[in-house]
Amino acid sequence: MVAGLAHAADLTVRVVDRAGQPVQDAVVTFSPEGGAPGPIRFEWAYRVSQQDTAFHPYVLIVPVGAEVAFPNLDRVRHHVYSFSPGNRFELRLYGRDESRAFRFTTAGVAAIGCNIHDQMSAYILVVDTPFAAKTNASGEVLLRGAAGAGELRVWHPALRAPGNRVARAYTAPAAGAARESFSIDLRATAAGPR
Repeated sequence: MVAGLAHAADLTVRVVDRAGQPVQDAVVTFSPEGGAPGPIRFEWAYRVSQQDTAFHPYVLIVPVGAEVAFPNLDRVRHHVYSFSPGNRFELRLYGRDESRAFRFTTAGVAAIGCNIHDQMSAYILVVDTPFAAKTNASGEVLLRGAAGAGELRVWHPALRAPGNRVARAYTAPAAGAARESFSIDLRATAAGPR
């Protein structure tokens, strides 16, 4: 696996809306044919905190099987839940400096809410590929080590498409740097916390 990744490409993907403006918090994934190599781990914390009556981060990517912590940093209590198929859970009322956790065992999206504060929302994308990241304020993301043929996908909570995602076949070059771009159609929504 290490030798294969040494000769794989670094893929930069830019996501813009129909007006050409960069889209932040879009999740870009590359799923190689034949599945993902080895165990999947990401460098960021598997954590969604509650602070200032908002979830942070607004979008989190975790691998299948990851346990996500939900610490409450607010002075008020929260009741965190998701009704998303395959990722349903409920963390009953808990207060400041308390934390709960849930293990996500099914690939897909978990839309997160608080039963006490309706304005709170966030999303957890549970993925079965190591080639996953979310776009920055410039609408760009770098997927290191993508190799071979597979499917390139973009997901965003406001994307106008079935399942809030679009996909296309893609073959990563054997080495070097590659660039791709997506222009997506977004629904007008209130911006989530950043």
